[in-house]
Amino acid sequence: MAAQSYGASGKLLSQGPIAPCYYFFGPVDILKDEAIAGLLDRVLDPGLRDFNLDQRSASQLQPEDVETLCTTLPMMAERRVVIIRDVEAWNKRARAKAAVLRYLEKPSPETVLILVQGSSDPDGDKELLAGCTALVFQPPDGDKVRKWATRRAERLGLTLEPEAMKLLLDAVEGDLGWLAAELDKLAGLGGETAVTVTQIEGMIGVRHGETQFDWRDAVLLDQPDRALRILPHLLEQPGVSGVKLVTLLGTSLLGIGATRAAYDKGARGGRLGSAAFDVIKRVRLFGMDWKETAALWSAAAPHWPLPRVHLAVQATLEADQALKSTTISGETGILTDLVLAMAFARREAA
Repeated sequence: MAAQSYGASGKLLSQGPIAPCYYFFGPVDILKDEAIAGLLDRVLDPGLRDFNLDQRSASQLQPEDVETLCTTLPMMAERRVVIIRDVEAWNKRARAKAAVLRYLEKPSPETVLILVQGSSDPDGDKELLAGCTALVFQPPDGDKVRKWATRRAERLGLTLEPEAMKLLLDAVEGDLGWLAAELDKLAGLGGETAVTVTQIEGMIGVRHGETQFDWRDAVLLDQPDRALRILPHLLEQPGVSGVKLVTLLGTSLLGIGATRAAYDKGARGGRLGSAAFDVIKRVRLFGMDWKETAALWSAAAPHWPLPRVHLAVQATLEADQALKSTTISGETGILTDLVLAMAFARREAA
């Protein structure tokens, strides 16, 4: 059975028929936990949950336990749930896995079995895919991260000022686990007023206007003075490195190159923005707000003829190689040279 995307098939769990077995895999564990919580709320009576829920680790599960777990009748309820986690621990010859596969040939109608594979092995297991309703949990893209953050904040009783939310999202780069942890911290602070930019700055150590995306924008919008002013503070932030910044810049340069090609064919205004957005959708760009990125690419494209893009990409590749063969103390100098090379590429291509 082919796996379905959790993001595209969320209603399968909340409204579709309840399947005898679900198989959750993919790189985003927090979404798996979210899906499990939703299923438990749907299937089990809260007052009887402790009697009708069993959880086991695949590495500790004995083959003889599988039948007992999966065929035990529910107590005063229509169904019971069995969750087996860490199924990536099973190899092809694992006896417990073989017992589960035998059970799946004729599953109990009173049991909902949930097999959960950790993010350390994001690829689906062919045998489990064949016997279960499978969902793959991929990182959300585009505006979905913002919507997810907004929903989670609402559940926690939090309200964030728009700029505070943007700063937080830019800092975590689409990492939902990190995002959830920061929202939990904010909820722990209490208070009834909206969370401000200043609070986010103090909590995550990232200053407003000095994120990696602000630096990228300054470089691409021909603001080298601003880019150089941001750089020292940016490199002091947790999780930021020279290689990471160069990768971000290189990705954007390739996107601007594709957008410029549409510009050279006569695309302007909304058509140019749509062309940029189409590129982003096609490559499923991760960790960036799609609408904001499309707006950046379409704004920058008129100022980045293809010869300039080619020169800038070459400079970015050279900076990447230099960063991978230098010490951390040399990052600022290499990135300063790169920013200046971008400005020089504009004159060369003119």
